Amino acid sequence: MKKRRRNYDDRQGPLRIAVLISGAGTGLQNLVDRTRDGRLANVEIPIVISSRSDVEGMARAERADLPVDVIRVKDFPTVETFSENMTLTLDVYEVDLVVQAGWLCYWILPPRWLGKVINIHPALLPKHGGKGFHGAKVHESVLAAGDMESGCTVHWVNNEYDAGEIIAQSRCPVLPGDSPETLAARVANLEHELLPRVIADIRDGRTKPIH
Repeated sequence: MKKRRRNYDDRQGPLRIAVLISGAGTGLQNLVDRTRDGRLANVEIPIVISSRSDVEGMARAERADLPVDVIRVKDFPTVETFSENMTLTLDVYEVDLVVQAGWLCYWILPPRWLGKVINIHPALLPKHGGKGFHGAKVHESVLAAGDMESGCTVHWVNNEYDAGEIIAQSRCPVLPGDSPETLAARVANLEHELLPRVIADIRDGRTKPIH
């Protein structure tokens, strides 16, 4: 019998988060380290989902003895069937909250999952966001625009790219001579502090979606 997703407002025990990855998994590693050394207490990761089978993030999850499920868009005939598989997997693992940490795939959230999925984006939304804006492309866009500052954004996920309600942002200067790589490194440091802080606020009921 299929297990059902719990509501984190009514849960007993740790907040169960699924971490979704598509690449190196540095954000995942940060969350693993913090849940295990006490900096992010009362949070556990019952499942990691990767959209690719050959990324470093999978190796990180395996070294941490975390279950990993590979769900690739190309293995499904439509985005609808891909999305259904995603939500069924999350139900099986009784996940309270989904954390997109470097996740690059579009999946359709059913109404019961709205307000249960967050994403971290490496720019100050609503600027430099939307379909196709990920990784180096985001930082290239910031530099091309001549922005004086950049940063990262954690937001609730809806069914539009990077359009969900903003939860929190962290900012850093764009320095003379910055390259996409140097800016990305500075923003990554902010991401590794902001995302755990938001998860802790959700765990403790200090952050909830408006809708």
